[in-house]
Amino acid sequence: MDMLDPRLLRTYAAVCREGSISGAARALNISQPSVSVAIAQLEGNLACTLFERTRAGIVLTPAGAKLRRRAEMMETLVREAEAEVARASEGVRGPLTIAGTPGALVSLVPQVVERVERAGRFELNILERADHEALDLLRKGDIEIALGTTGIETAPADVEETSVLQDPFALIVGRAHDALGAEVTLAEAGRFGWVMPHAQGGFRRQIEALFLGGETPLPRDVIRSDSLLTTKAIVRRTAHVTILPHGVVAAELSIGVLRAVRLRGASFHRRIGMRTLKGRPLSDLAAEFFEGLHAVRAKHSQ
Repeated sequence: MDMLDPRLLRTYAAVCREGSISGAARALNISQPSVSVAIAQLEGNLACTLFERTRAGIVLTPAGAKLRRRAEMMETLVREAEAEVARASEGVRGPLTIAGTPGALVSLVPQVVERVERAGRFELNILERADHEALDLLRKGDIEIALGTTGIETAPADVEETSVLQDPFALIVGRAHDALGAEVTLAEAGRFGWVMPHAQGGFRRQIEALFLGGETPLPRDVIRSDSLLTTKAIVRRTAHVTILPHGVVAAELSIGVLRAVRLRGASFHRRIGMRTLKGRPLSDLAAEFFEGLHAVRAKHSQ
């Protein structure tokens, strides 16, 4: 089979995105027959049907769903190539887009940026996303590296996962709990007002597993927040508490606006790290960032 024409893939990506032949024609500013011919040629080259037409639009076949992902990745690669060449002429590396959970970003990105910036100017785009959202972006090709909780379950077959560091969790309280001792039981802590993650990510599963393992009911008085800044601000100004890794609140702990309280009989760590898509070559800046994450891992394992 000959190599697929990128123009056909671009047309197919538009059909998938718009949900119809007519919608793709409008988006690409070409005629509907031209779109239909392109799709027919693509299906002929691949010897398969990519989608079925219905009154509501198109329904992708399993083969069509696979090709959609690749077509979207191709579009992203073209955009990245254009941007990378433009930045290179200005003496700027990149751009690189990464995504991750708030805690993973805070713990890892500043350390890597400190290393990467030594080699000169670069463009880095950082997105805060839940673990599953970052994984979706990785598969679409919108990002090259995802940062988040690792080691909770087996990584998907198409993803390479590497843990970078681990950090002990603690109960984090504000000045409203100055009278609280250096440690409490999980049952005692469960009676406080809490701030917990809203997203169904690895961090939330770890917290729920902690209460389940301690045979303690989950707190009833709960504020759900996926914003790390908001969570820390609420705990600092109210009697609500939360669980966070030490590294995420190191600055607040050092000046005394927040305090870490040990959970008696409940010790657990979070592992955070990186995910990349298997088989997808990294851009130059992504490779630098990847090496920087490995350097952080080596530093913390000493």
